[in-house]
Amino acid sequence: MIPRVGAPLDRNQRYVLRPGVYCVLPYRSQFLLTEEFENEPDIQLPGGGIDSGESALQALHREVMEETGWTIARPRRLGAFRRFTFMPEYDLWAEKLCSVYVAHPCRQIREPLETFHRTVWASGEEALGILGNDGDRMYLGRYMDRY
Repeated sequence: MIPRVGAPLDRNQRYVLRPGVYCVLPYRSQFLLTEEFENEPDIQLPGGGIDSGESALQALHREVMEETGWTIARPRRLGAFRRFTFMPEYDLWAEKLCSVYVAHPCRQIREPLETFHRTVWASGEEALGILGNDGDRMYLGRYMDRY
């Protein structure tokens, strides 16, 4: 069973399934995160939606590059969670099915491609305090407990 995090399902709302991939990126006792700052600042694990015809791993590499400018290696799946949320950028109520991976950040080859995104480096404890959603915190905490 995939755990649900965040707001409960509103049975009066129609949700569209939106699968996505997100990544825990440990590097020299810190974690690479992304901050989306178009409206209210939100710090997240890098990642996003899987496009039509794209595999989860292809999406993971693309999303990390778009949001951080970093290449990654050796992705390994940690698990998944579900969130029910409104996505204003798409004017869409979504059931986000979020698969979470851990990978090694290799090299930053450019600035983030995504508009209104910037990279953030934080220690594990700092990251747990600033991540904007419960699912990201849950998987970062699980990773930190194991390693």
